Amino acid sequence: MDLSPDQKRLIERFVNVFETGTPDGDYGLISIYADGPHDIRQITYGRSQTTEYGNLRDLVQRYVAANGVYSPDLGAYADRVGSVPLTDDVPFKSLLRKAGREDPVMRQIQDAFFDDRYFRPALGWADEQGFVEALSGLVIYDSFIHSGGILWLIRQMFPESPPAGGGDERAWTTAYVNARHRWLSKHTRPAVRKTTYRTTCFKREIRRSNWDLGLVPINANGVQVRI
Repeated sequence: MDLSPDQKRLIERFVNVFETGTPDGDYGLISIYADGPHDIRQITYGRSQTTEYGNLRDLVQRYVAANGVYSPDLGAYADRVGSVPLTDDVPFKSLLRKAGREDPVMRQIQDAFFDDRYFRPALGWADEQGFVEALSGLVIYDSFIHSGGILWLIRQMFPESPPAGGGDERAWTTAYVNARHRWLSKHTRPAVRKTTYRTTCFKREIRRSNWDLGLVPINANGVQVRI
């Protein structure tokens, strides 16, 4: 998928709105959701929100290694994230907030982290499956951020094949967005059911035929997103 720098930036800013309410992303934002393993509470953190039992340890370790302002203090937690519950650890959460909002090093680390952990894998999957449209890239990246990838159980809900399998890209993306919308709306977790605004936004862009994301601004859950 050969995205222009502007298309990549627009995709990232669009998903940042979904995650933190602002196109630039809130690098110090912390939320707590009962969506960890076996529905336990966990921290979600950063510009595009990574999780305590997901990749937060990697992010903290990268920041500690970069010698940021708060690296010495966060170093005590670097190998505990994901192994010891930290949702109620007030000093840890305070350090994360301060690092994200006060230290440019943390913001630089997060930009590289979200690119390595989510954006590049999403585009790698898109390339393997033959996708080329920027709107398809947005849909796929959002799935990697929100669900960790393109879930097979959602793919089984519709018959279209991806381009690499001889299918039509726009038909597949449209069918996938519709299936994901149904899946989100019937999820067992109330917090997940509320996230159908994501697929509602994608449906709007499909109706506008905004496949190259050239029609801007783009409405991301009420926020007008520009480059």
